[in-house]
Amino acid sequence: MGLSFLLDTGVTKPILFNFLNVSDSLKIKHTDTIYLRGLGEGEQIMAHRSINNVFKIGDAVKLNQDLYAIYDANLNLAPKLGVPVHGIIGFDLLKDLVVEVNYSKQFLRLTNPEEYRYKTCRKCEEFNLEFYNNKPYMNAVVDLHEKSIPVKLLIDSGGSDALWLFEDDQRGILSGNHFFYDFLGHGLSGSVYGKRSKIDALHLKSFVLRLPNVAYPDSLFIVHAIKHRERSGSLSGNVLKRFNVVFDYSNAKVIFKRNEHFNEDFRYNKSGIELAHDGMRFVKEDKTKVISKGDTSNRDDKIIYFETESKLVLKPVYAVVELRENSPAAIAGVQINDIVLSVNGKPAHHFTLQKIMEMFYEDAGKHIRLKVERNGVDLAFNFVLKNPLE
Repeated sequence: MGLSFLLDTGVTKPILFNFLNVSDSLKIKHTDTIYLRGLGEGEQIMAHRSINNVFKIGDAVKLNQDLYAIYDANLNLAPKLGVPVHGIIGFDLLKDLVVEVNYSKQFLRLTNPEEYRYKTCRKCEEFNLEFYNNKPYMNAVVDLHEKSIPVKLLIDSGGSDALWLFEDDQRGILSGNHFFYDFLGHGLSGSVYGKRSKIDALHLKSFVLRLPNVAYPDSLFIVHAIKHRERSGSLSGNVLKRFNVVFDYSNAKVIFKRNEHFNEDFRYNKSGIELAHDGMRFVKEDKTKVISKGDTSNRDDKIIYFETESKLVLKPVYAVVELRENSPAAIAGVQINDIVLSVNGKPAHHFTLQKIMEMFYEDAGKHIRLKVERNGVDLAFNFVLKNPLE
């Protein structure tokens, strides 16, 4: 059975979102019940541990693979990402292969370490990896409050932010006064909130990223993440996408090569809205076609007959699931659970979830017109994108 997995260097064993009932099709059998804990302030998550499974990714085959099947529907990533995701895979895929993640061309290449040949690359930087609980860590330097501070960061390819830092008075890792409070993401144990800001620079050896976004998660949500005392935070997708990356766990190293995304600005959501896919609904679509033409010798007398056909088509529904307090959308009157019907005059179902969210990251001053449905009533809202750090 073909499934879609998120490659997440922050997890060890594959996790299957079993509320989708895929285990019945896969005929997996669990041997025992365990409890998992991750980011968030919620309770532990019950999972079934299944052993002796076979994973096949392209021509790569992994035998005797353990996996965890989770039944909690709140962990469904598909609505947040807007694409089907059946689970998460991490360390157990990476540890036996050389894994190339080409963010610019959007492909993944898996190679047997014995067959992989490194090419001379003057524009690359190689970093040593350290492992704690089978998770990869690398060293970097952040420029913060006129200080350069060495940091040890978890490489978290499953996270969408650029950089997370854990506040530490002794080391001078502090958010300061220039920040806004926001939803940071979903963990295994619930939602995570914290401060968002920027730092002066992130140094990855010779690569320097200026004014990257940074999030400082509230300590309440990361109690278990900071058990590794040397960890200073996480390096995630909005930094990783600026490189093509080679993970070589067997030799404990990772190689970064900058790509065309390297110099892109780091942007924030300037609307305050987080959307998620909220099922499907039937939408009436009209299609007009020519059914006949009446023609005479005089071109001015040509008559064209049209016919309009209507049909009901299933289209995606997008709902507001998070709303930043005092954001432009919140001030305008948008509320959580509102169903977005149109954006700037175009039906919402004409867009992908990612495309709508991209509009919310555009330049400050851009006008956004939303039509939403709330409790069966259509409402219209207008607001202007605003930089949350100003």
